[in-house]
Amino acid sequence: MDTYSIGRTIAALRKKNKMTQSALAEQLGVSDKAVSKWENGQGYPDIALFPAIAEVFGVTIDYLMNGEKKGIAIAGNLLVDIVKTIDCYPALGTLANISHVSKAVGGCAANTSIDLAKIDRSIPISVFGKLGMDENGRYIVSQLQNHGVNTDGISYSSSTETSFSDVMSMPSGERTFFHKSGTNTLFSPEDIDLSSHSYELLHIGYILLLEKFDAPDPKYGTVMARFLHDIQSKGIKTSIDVVSANIDNYGEKIIPSLKYSNYAIMNEIESTSTWRLSARLPDGSINRQNIRLAMEKMADAGVRDKVIVHAKEVCFILDCITSEFCEIPSLKIPKEEILGSVGAGDAFCAGCLYGIYHGYTNRQILEFASAAAASNLFSENSVDGMLTRNEIMQLPAKYGRIAEK
Repeated sequence: MDTYSIGRTIAALRKKNKMTQSALAEQLGVSDKAVSKWENGQGYPDIALFPAIAEVFGVTIDYLMNGEKKGIAIAGNLLVDIVKTIDCYPALGTLANISHVSKAVGGCAANTSIDLAKIDRSIPISVFGKLGMDENGRYIVSQLQNHGVNTDGISYSSSTETSFSDVMSMPSGERTFFHKSGTNTLFSPEDIDLSSHSYELLHIGYILLLEKFDAPDPKYGTVMARFLHDIQSKGIKTSIDVVSANIDNYGEKIIPSLKYSNYAIMNEIESTSTWRLSARLPDGSINRQNIRLAMEKMADAGVRDKVIVHAKEVCFILDCITSEFCEIPSLKIPKEEILGSVGAGDAFCAGCLYGIYHGYTNRQILEFASAAAASNLFSENSVDGMLTRNEIMQLPAKYGRIAEK
């Protein structure tokens, strides 16, 4: 029996039933110190107590032993995207025409959680982030709940507005963001309480856009690194994502977290910039040598399981345990079918997390994630294009992949 899992299940049930440790101990005829030890993973109840504990909480003994189905926690940026489709990106002092305006959720926590829920509603998904008590905050919560995502982990600020981005999306699918940080600047590890649910994996993003997490820490390098260490100590695997930012110190913010990450998922710019390498060759093509070098450096820095990098035309995976390295070309989606690429990176992450959760091989993870990212292109916003698992699996046969060079 897994003492930590059993203790976490007992703690979650006790809190759900609004019971103190002392009250539970009294009903079971044990000391409150015994209950505390169970919940801290320092031991589990005598087997003879399981029927009584199950009766107190109204669950089966099997539930106590195995808990509820473990899910995925998604933490990080929550915001509203105001997506404006433009005919071109204007030079300074010139004009571009806006053909369409729409509103959608944005940010790692919102996009990735909704994408996962749309792929497979059977996976328990919970989101953690911070919102303002305003219209945009209410909009985000309603969208998450409409897709079956658990929003109990969201905290609120009465003094700061919900984060938002103005997204300029061009016909090519390329986009530019104008961002207001808002409540994301207040979000911190103290806002995340994982005790009421059972999680197999926690994915958090974006490093470089979470002020409290990016702050320095005297022992771990960054607060994010300390947070990931603490999550791993609970028996939960960790996954990170990064935002492409116009800064010079990628490595300073990212490298400390790698030691405490089971999975590092990011794009070609973010991965190579971490090590001050160039992601592309002078002709604009992908620099495979530098990307592989960057991924190997991440593995050497401590990533435990997999480093995954995605670009517009190809994606890569490095297995940190077996050293297997492989790449998969992107799907060949006709330009006339591309409506936008806002949230494509989060869609790719969702595909990766789904594959990891279900034990896919390295190649299968890339195949599924690249197809999930392709489905994102069928919508102007960050989540409406996402398809179900079965629909995603059919896309490669329909469109094929870009010819490998």
